[in-house]
Amino acid sequence: MTEVDLGGTIRRLREGQGLSLRTLASRTGFSASFLSQVENGQASPSIASMERIATALGVTLAQFFHGAEAAPAIVRADTRVQLTSEWSKARIEGLAGDSTGRLDAFLITIEPGGMSGKHPYLPAREEFAMVVEGKVVLTLGSTDHLLDTGDAVTILAGVARRWHNPHEAPARVLVASSR
Repeated sequence: MTEVDLGGTIRRLREGQGLSLRTLASRTGFSASFLSQVENGQASPSIASMERIATALGVTLAQFFHGAEAAPAIVRADTRVQLTSEWSKARIEGLAGDSTGRLDAFLITIEPGGMSGKHPYLPAREEFAMVVEGKVVLTLGSTDHLLDTGDAVTILAGVARRWHNPHEAPARVLVASSR
């Protein structure tokens, strides 16, 4: 697997749009110094923070993977591109191949004690998720739902959600959304 240079990808997207760190900071609600640390590889944002940054740049989280290299139509297990969030104790692997399609798909591995963020995040797009291994707690709005292997859910755009793994084994969640 190849690790995405998240900071470099964010910098390329930001500069490609002619945005300053301060402008991106105002769009995300983060400080310019935090974003600078992310761009320089000195800070590891949570999954929810990555999503906020992607949205502010007008791309999906999965499109960060396509910023790293040209994506083939077929994504082999041993060649997946991944992002790691030390803060979230999670790894995100890009599953959707061709970046010209209308579907984003990724696999999130959440280690014990890991979570997508401190607070539920409002996704901009409708998402489908299925737990492929382990157990996770999905908070939708203010309600917690324990999901086990094989459980699936559709999360509507604008409904706050948060993933959390309070269990002793890693959990893997497949997530797909339209662009």
